Amino acid sequence: MKRVAVDLHFLPCLEFFSCIADADEIVVSPLEMYQRQSYLNRCRIRLANKVETLSVPIQGRRPRLPLSKVRVDYTQNWQKIHLRGIQSAYGKAPFFEFYFPYLSPVYEQKHACLWDLNFEMLTICLKLLRYTGKLTVVDAIENEEVDLDIRGQIGPSVHFSERNYYQEVPYTQLFGLDFEPNLSVLDILFCTGPEAKKLLLSSVKN
Repeated sequence: MKRVAVDLHFLPCLEFFSCIADADEIVVSPLEMYQRQSYLNRCRIRLANKVETLSVPIQGRRPRLPLSKVRVDYTQNWQKIHLRGIQSAYGKAPFFEFYFPYLSPVYEQKHACLWDLNFEMLTICLKLLRYTGKLTVVDAIENEEVDLDIRGQIGPSVHFSERNYYQEVPYTQLFGLDFEPNLSVLDILFCTGPEAKKLLLSSVKN
């Protein structure tokens, strides 16, 4: 049984899913520390003229806290900004009307902490992708036996080509002539629908 330890990213990128493509168990911990300039509270989507980053604002400028203690900041209107951005980016995508109703209700809630928000989003994405790997919550990943540990490795500051997990496999995107790799999983879901899982499996770097 293959166990993969991961950080709990917000609407993770394709590289994240290529890492867990053949995992029997995906191991996460609410005690993992929040990291600045990471994908823990941001994701990337493709608009008509650019790639846009959607960020979840948090309370405190540099919290040295476990993810389960990082509070989401609702003084900013980020939920409507996200929904508007996602609708602008993918409203005309082939599978938008099928998948969007699963995700939009999450934005209507007020999750107290980043951990709860990310966990619910990942659970939904795994379901939509028909991933069979079990999502397991543990106290301390250091005490677990895992086959692959990618914590702290996937981030926006280092290009995916520098790592040995993901290779781009182009699919038809809504905008632009050039393929934009490694966006949020939203991109491949809305653009390819049921084909998304097969494409992600083929994007695993050998």
